[in-house]
Order: sequence, then structure tokens, then C-alpha cells
Amino acid sequence: MATAAIMKYVRLSPQKGRLIANEIRGKQVEEVINYLNFSKKKAATLIKKVVDSAIANAEHNDGADIDALFIKTICVDEAPTLKRWRARAKGRGTKILKRNCHIKVEVEERNDD
Repeated sequence: MATAAIMKYVRLSPQKGRLIANEIRGKQVEEVINYLNFSKKKAATLIKKVVDSAIANAEHNDGADIDALFIKTICVDEAPTLKRWRARAKGRGTKILKRNCHIKVEVEERNDD
């Protein structure tokens, strides 16, 4: 049974979040936590919070064994973008897009039967 955790409206570009998400998809939770602890990217710290929350949900709500958990799915989807303007030469303006994302992590207990 999969257990999920979601973090919404994160001030992070979805493209940058997917770089980390693709690295940890399908791996054991212990290996994922170790990878995220030593990564220098901003996305790694944010995704680590969501993974920790999913692990806690699985342990508390479903009584899952933490050592048997793995990342079943991880999605980094686009959230609403903040639109800002920057003044440019000759009275013009340029759009600044501050992108956001939603991070969803599902963990599941691996059965070695």
C-alpha cells in the first residue's frame, strides 16, 4: 500500500526539481536520504523534506517497516507562476517569470516474497 506526501507552491523551477527527482525514483529510502543529504542543489533539501514526511506517514498511518520502503513515484509538477515586470531601456518592460512547483512523493513497502 502506497503512502504519499505533497508539498505545494514550492519556490523552485519544476525543471530543476525534476533533475533530482529522476535520480531518486525507484530507489530504497535509505539510499535516497543519503543522496539528498550530500547533494548541493536547493531542490535536494526541499525534496528531502517531502520524502521524510512520506516516510513518517507510512510509519505512523500504515505501520510500515522503514527499512523496506522505496520511492514508488515522485512527481514535480508545475504550479502557478508569479509574473513580475522589470524596467528596460526606452520605456519598455520585460517579463520575469518566477516559477513554482508541486512535489508529490509516494513510498511503498517492498515485499521480498
